Amino acid sequence: MAVPRLPVALHVNGGNYDLYVEPRRTLLDALRQDLELTGTKKVCDMGDCGACTVMVNGRAMYSCLLLAVACDGNEITTIEGLSTSQDSANSASLDPVQQAFIECDALQCGFCTPGQIMSLRALLHETATPSDQQIVRAVTGNICRCGAYQNIIKAGRRAAEMVQAGLQGAQP
Repeated sequence: MAVPRLPVALHVNGGNYDLYVEPRRTLLDALRQDLELTGTKKVCDMGDCGACTVMVNGRAMYSCLLLAVACDGNEITTIEGLSTSQDSANSASLDPVQQAFIECDALQCGFCTPGQIMSLRALLHETATPSDQQIVRAVTGNICRCGAYQNIIKAGRRAAEMVQAGLQGAQP
């Protein structure tokens, strides 16, 4: 017996995608398998590690816990959607959070990095001047197996400084 597929319109990183998915398909699987956006990592698949964090309507959410059909019509931003085109040559500019992670050496193996960045980006979307406590709280749901937490917090502070100053990140 074939599993029915439902139509879903996903708005991801500024693009519109019409998909037909099984009702039980997670947003994570739709992003990675259907849209080939593999920056969002699939690790625990239970909402424990935060590696799958994306922004849905500006809020950090675990994509492994969301059904794709429940995200119909919502604005979804993945790590791939943070870089922006800044000039006529279409060279990408890093988001301030991405740039801060580089400047503060806030990554080691890099596996948790997309989720960490998305959590901090969502925080800065809500408040441009977060306290240290808010920065720590924003990344509390993201596990870093390498233990780069001190530099991740530094990167959160640096990103907030960049956002407050109106700076964009660097050209890669």
